[in-house]
Amino acid sequence: MAIESLGRALVHRNYRLFLLGQGISLIGTWMQQVAMSWLIYRLSASPFLLGLMSFSSQIPSLILSPLAGVAADRWNRHRALMVTQSLAMLQAFLVLFVANSTGDIIWILMGLGFFLGVVNAFDMPLRQSFLVEMVPDRTLLGNAIALNSSIVNGARLVGPSLAGLMIGAWGESACFLLNALSYVAVLFALMAMRDLPARVVVSEGRVIDRLMEGLRYAFGFAPLRQLLLLLALISCLSTSMSVLMPVFAKKVLQGDARTQGLLLGAMGLGALASALYLASRKSVLGLGRVIIVSVTCYGLGQIAFSYSTVLWISLPILVVTGGCMMLHMAASNTLIQTIVEEDKRGRVMSLYTMAFLGVGPIGSLLGGTLAERIGAPATVMISGTICLAAAATFATQLPRLRTLVRPIYEQAGILPKPVALATPVAEHE
Repeated sequence: MAIESLGRALVHRNYRLFLLGQGISLIGTWMQQVAMSWLIYRLSASPFLLGLMSFSSQIPSLILSPLAGVAADRWNRHRALMVTQSLAMLQAFLVLFVANSTGDIIWILMGLGFFLGVVNAFDMPLRQSFLVEMVPDRTLLGNAIALNSSIVNGARLVGPSLAGLMIGAWGESACFLLNALSYVAVLFALMAMRDLPARVVVSEGRVIDRLMEGLRYAFGFAPLRQLLLLLALISCLSTSMSVLMPVFAKKVLQGDARTQGLLLGAMGLGALASALYLASRKSVLGLGRVIIVSVTCYGLGQIAFSYSTVLWISLPILVVTGGCMMLHMAASNTLIQTIVEEDKRGRVMSLYTMAFLGVGPIGSLLGGTLAERIGAPATVMISGTICLAAAATFATQLPRLRTLVRPIYEQAGILPKPVALATPVAEHE
């Protein structure tokens, strides 16, 4: 793996700024997420409320993401991102204030989680769509997405581990403060960007008409439809395990906040390794097979984790599951970004946000409710079994999807026509 091949997209200055600012901010985001779930569980000892907390923060993505996609195709994405990041900073400071207040604060925290969910419902499609403005060369999109995933999961590795230490030493408020301050980095990076390419913004037409046009396009083209539906299912199932992590840390593994940090950090380590692997790939060809393998191994990892009652066994299992979840998410993102039409990118990426985050509330609430009845381990085991069935179903559809995508890759220069004519279809996607 050549080092220079990992950072091909870094030739773009604006993208370098974006990665630096986001890397710092996301460490704070993960710290707040761990601290919030630990605080809720410490105050309530309720798996259901853990699920409800996640539900309140993610349900806006399910409802508002399609509208946000229309906005991402109409608005100046750069300026809109500065607004959403500023609002996220405001939410972090409000969480810090509430956490240091007295009385019944759980429902106030739920409300603030909902507020952040509304912000993220617009922020995610904007960020995903803005990527092509920072990296206009489509052949580098896969590398840019993988590098972005590396930063996300590097933060996922550092943030939870650091949060576990800080909660033990100074309490949850220290995590909330650092998260609020971390937004300065991403705002500075956005303000420092220069020479962004001009983009034709289409603003005519009713919002509902533009929304329906995007839905018909995404779900009328089988490769986009199947990628989005599989991602939605796996994201829904994976949320239950993440939401129930405090239960596994405290009840199953007999640990504390540091244990939860180690568990989430292990998932982050696997995800980081997977993102680096994807960054080293020089082509999107073969990512369909990567999706099948990753979803299969993720399901097996969930089943194995559900049976483990020993920390040193659980940690390597979570390294595998975290890596496989990242492989699936980033591979799906890359394939979608390379085949979508530019004038519909914002709307399609809003559907990606729905599939990745928007279905999370369903998984959170379902996972928390089911865990109350049958226990966290049994809930995760059922989730893993469904993942295996989903991987098998997608595998049967892959040959047809490859055939449909090939003309797009040929036109974009990703799959040169001489190679396409000389090589069997089965070796491409």
